[in-house]
Amino acid sequence: MLRIPQLSGRRVVAGIPILWLLILFLIPFIIVFRISLSEVRLAIPPYTPLFTWHHGSPSLQLHWSSYAFLFTDSLYVSSYLYSLKVAAISTLCCLLIGYPMAYAIAHASPASRSVLLMLIVLPFWTSFLLRVYAWIGLLKNNGVINNVLLWLGVIHEPLALLQTDFAVYIGIVYSYLPFMILPLYANLEKHDGALLEAAADLGARPMRAFLRITLPQSLAGILAGSLLVFIPAVGEYVIPTLLGRTDQLMIGRVLSDEFFENRDWPVASAVAILVLLLLVIPIMWFQRLERRELEEAK
Repeated sequence: MLRIPQLSGRRVVAGIPILWLLILFLIPFIIVFRISLSEVRLAIPPYTPLFTWHHGSPSLQLHWSSYAFLFTDSLYVSSYLYSLKVAAISTLCCLLIGYPMAYAIAHASPASRSVLLMLIVLPFWTSFLLRVYAWIGLLKNNGVINNVLLWLGVIHEPLALLQTDFAVYIGIVYSYLPFMILPLYANLEKHDGALLEAAADLGARPMRAFLRITLPQSLAGILAGSLLVFIPAVGEYVIPTLLGRTDQLMIGRVLSDEFFENRDWPVASAVAILVLLLLVIPIMWFQRLERRELEEAK
């Protein structure tokens, strides 16, 4: 019976995800980057080739005009900044809401913990688009929220909740809150309760023990959850389109419009590349922090 060497087995196990990333990430990235270095034209495909033949020899033509255009047009700059603002505020809101929920779940009884985790995951059983559409019925002028407030006498006329920044924040926080709770729960559930008991025996109040023991130990979960919320929120398309303002676009909507309405593929590809580079920085920072924590643990 043939035995596969241990080293070869490790290479196979590591090679499968590497191959997956190569096919589904690196190759599409190269294609998009190649399109971003071309110029738009009325043809199929709607961009110029990078290699052309002159007198029987290939000639490489790189055009950086799409990247220069992004920094000279205020639409793209404002869209980038607005997307970062929405993603940052949404991530902070998810953290403020998700941390107490994750802490409560981690300290619940085993039976209650299973039920609470199921309730956190339960929204994923419903279509994302349907869940966003449901908020339209809640936030519109004659929706549930305004009707309840009018019936209670809190307001005398409907509030403009739909197509506002508030609606976008509500939609993103509602949709991505589980991505904050689950990493935090996985981190908090591993904490040693004896440390809190020792702090209490030494006279530390619960808040001080939380700030000195629990919070520092949960930084890895906070960073993981924040990245899981922040990264997709920056490029969010569906929620701002259905719930947000029409005069302020997030970068995901701009990217879609450039591809499908303006058919300016080089500019759209340049937008996608810059968004990717913008998100790679926090990912690399997070990996550096994780590596440092592992080294300190050893």
